[in-house]
Amino acid sequence: MSTLKEILTRRPVAATIRLTVPAGEARPMPPVGPALGQYRLNLMAFCKDFNARTQKYKKDTPMSVTVTAFKDSTFEFTVKSPSVTWYLKKAAGIESGSGRPGHAVASTIGLKHVYEIAKVKQSDPYCQYMSLESICKSIIGTANSMGIQVVKELE
Repeated sequence: MSTLKEILTRRPVAATIRLTVPAGEARPMPPVGPALGQYRLNLMAFCKDFNARTQKYKKDTPMSVTVTAFKDSTFEFTVKSPSVTWYLKKAAGIESGSGRPGHAVASTIGLKHVYEIAKVKQSDPYCQYMSLESICKSIIGTANSMGIQVVKELE
């Protein structure tokens, strides 16, 4: 339940923008520039803040960003870690999943990889209250749908 003060101080939202930007490489060019520019947001402020927040990740790591643009030309944004499919492809060492998941196995990963991915994903805003076991189950389901087989230990 919101308090009266919170309700009165809320700023009207102009838009919610979702982007996928490589870590540490936000520049005021496409795709960032046109997406934020149409709402008259300060592109350089976004680029500096985003690059500062994502400097701990390797370059070219695709980061999901949700930008909330307000009508007074201010913004807030949240950065999520890369998608589970990106982590699974990196762990398996493949470019894409199987064309026929369930029939053809694209690659194999161990439970240790799944556990490490789950630990990273647990820091995401949407997964922070989920147990590590349920995140692991979700990752195993994603791996199966990509044609990646999960085994206890790699030989």
